[in-house]
Amino acid sequence: MLKIVRSWIDRYFSDEEAVLLVVIIAVSLLVILTMGVVLAPMIASIIIAFLMQGLVVRLREWGAPHWLAVTVTFILLLLMLASVLLVLLPVLWQQSARLFAEVPRMLGEWQSVLLLLPENYPNLVSQAQVEDLIAATTAELGRMGQNVLTFSVSSLPILMTVLVYFVLVPILVFFFLKDSSLIADWIASFLPKKRPVMTKIWSEMNQQIANYVRGKSIEILIVGSVSYVAFALLGLNYAALLGIAVGLSVVIPYIGAAVVTIPVAMIAYFQWGWGSEFLYLMLVYIIIQGIDGNILVPLLFSEAVNLHPVAIIMAVLVFGGLWGFWGVFFAIPLATLVKAILYAWPMGIAVESESEPSPAVDISEPQ
Repeated sequence: MLKIVRSWIDRYFSDEEAVLLVVIIAVSLLVILTMGVVLAPMIASIIIAFLMQGLVVRLREWGAPHWLAVTVTFILLLLMLASVLLVLLPVLWQQSARLFAEVPRMLGEWQSVLLLLPENYPNLVSQAQVEDLIAATTAELGRMGQNVLTFSVSSLPILMTVLVYFVLVPILVFFFLKDSSLIADWIASFLPKKRPVMTKIWSEMNQQIANYVRGKSIEILIVGSVSYVAFALLGLNYAALLGIAVGLSVVIPYIGAAVVTIPVAMIAYFQWGWGSEFLYLMLVYIIIQGIDGNILVPLLFSEAVNLHPVAIIMAVLVFGGLWGFWGVFFAIPLATLVKAILYAWPMGIAVESESEPSPAVDISEPQ
């Protein structure tokens, strides 16, 4: 057993780069798990700067100097934040308040439908089961109402924190865009000069993560916007809320589309019943999901990540449980990173050992 452990250590930890890589990964995980809340503005700024870096690079390719490319990108970011604060958030607040006010009416209709089930299907559903289900649902809604009231009372510190983030994050994004090369060189100065494993992992992941993050952001924007326009044209209530929900559902592969179907169908049913409007809406929704899965995703993610669906779902569960929304958002890139590390680690060490010249041996006879 000792021989197996020793051979495994000699294979994967035979040089300083392998040990350093393990230390970097362990320290990064520890810092994020213990100080993730404190470092949330910094992490969000890095992610936003990573998203906006593509525009800076494109403007520089068109001949713009670095300062002008950064300034134009930063102004665009400020305009986007202003539109979210002044346009999107008020609409979402109004629709959320209307939806919360309509919950009692929806609950009454839902109870009426449930009470008809024992009459129509006496062999499948009993009156006692329906009453237990209604009582459990009513109790759960009561708890949710209390939580919403408690949140509204204690939301002032949260609102202040959000306002601080809206000021702090753009400043950090500006400096990350302006001094990205200096920051990268400073980090690289602490690493070994010869780092084949890190170089291999970085070369494999840099472009792939950039394409994934930007592509996923574009997918959220397109799917959410198209869903909102379609819902609004069909006259569905709470079109903005549902459109944003459908857009964000693409973050979670396979699961998101199935989960968001429930509120879309419920709102449509409570508004129209089982009429033709309900069928038209669900048909349009299915078409949007089909276009997203069969046209938009292959177009945006031409360099598809070769991961099994089970691995993707496991990554979503693990990283989502560790880091919440951002863990879910980056589940696929993080899973790909783990895969790249597993594949590159022994190969990189082998490449380094093979690239080192053998020491010269003097076979001449002494004079």
